[in-house]
Amino acid sequence: MLLLGIETSCDETAAAVVRDWTVLSNVLKTQTVHEEFGGVVPEIASREHLRLLPGIVREALDVAKVSVDDLDGIAYTRGPGLAGPLLVGASFARALAMDAGKPLWGANHLEGHLAAVRLTFPDLKPPFLCLTVSGGHTELTEVAPDGEFLPIGNTRDDAAGEAFDKCGKIMGLGYPAGPLISRLAAEGDRKAFALPIGLRGEGLDFSFSGLKTAVSRLVKELGPEQAKARTADLCASLESAIVEALVGKAMLALRERNLPGVAVCGGVSANRHLRERMASMADRNGAWARFPSPDLCTDNGAMIAGAAMWRLERGDLEPLRGGVEPGLELG
Repeated sequence: MLLLGIETSCDETAAAVVRDWTVLSNVLKTQTVHEEFGGVVPEIASREHLRLLPGIVREALDVAKVSVDDLDGIAYTRGPGLAGPLLVGASFARALAMDAGKPLWGANHLEGHLAAVRLTFPDLKPPFLCLTVSGGHTELTEVAPDGEFLPIGNTRDDAAGEAFDKCGKIMGLGYPAGPLISRLAAEGDRKAFALPIGLRGEGLDFSFSGLKTAVSRLVKELGPEQAKARTADLCASLESAIVEALVGKAMLALRERNLPGVAVCGGVSANRHLRERMASMADRNGAWARFPSPDLCTDNGAMIAGAAMWRLERGDLEPLRGGVEPGLELG
């Protein structure tokens, strides 16, 4: 099956061509225009998607050396995401599908992140645990043998990616702060500051709001000069607190649900320290841990094609007319 995947849920404009779990092309552009605002502005994101999408889709087809006529269908992000950007992608995909006479499928963005793991490990089969961790989502899901998604844990406040970005802003690191925090953390002392790990040992839900408050208080106590001088230590301690929360909950879920391993997906799954700690603790618990290849961690079109393909394999995805659901949940 040959699919074109289109992703426009937030600030990545992306398109990819996938044939039977092999990525033939994967083209994306992150909208840097939002940096000056300290976060994504939906209206600006929508306009950028409208401007960028035609060229990105054309490039994805060219790199894959296929035409629209060669496709078996087109998949786009139905949700969750920002309403305006989702509508731009849905409208473009619908027009393209109608013009070419191709089937159109709306894919779940969160299922797309999980599909990115299968694009990296085509033999991935349920049952297993899924940890989705990104700027907008931090949740644990059991993927049942029949492919059904069973939510078992969620964040009660901020997502892990939000915690990275908000704490980075407190430290004056700009937006988005996650990748920079990770680079600086490699030079710092992870034990320099004792930062809280939310809901430790209390069920499978996450909480990062207390961590954000603790970082804000610590930066004020240190003062501008000391905080700047100890930025690497602050980043290392922050990264460690977030990663330990994610790994601890994942290991607890593996034991409670008697699952063989965990697939970690979403933008934060690119974090090196998270990968190392999760793999080490999973191995210690007799389980496996798998991650998408780095180029499939961020929002991308290949994962959207993969999400549709996974559903189509199970025969539970009907062609759509191009609607969106900004609040769509996993499964």
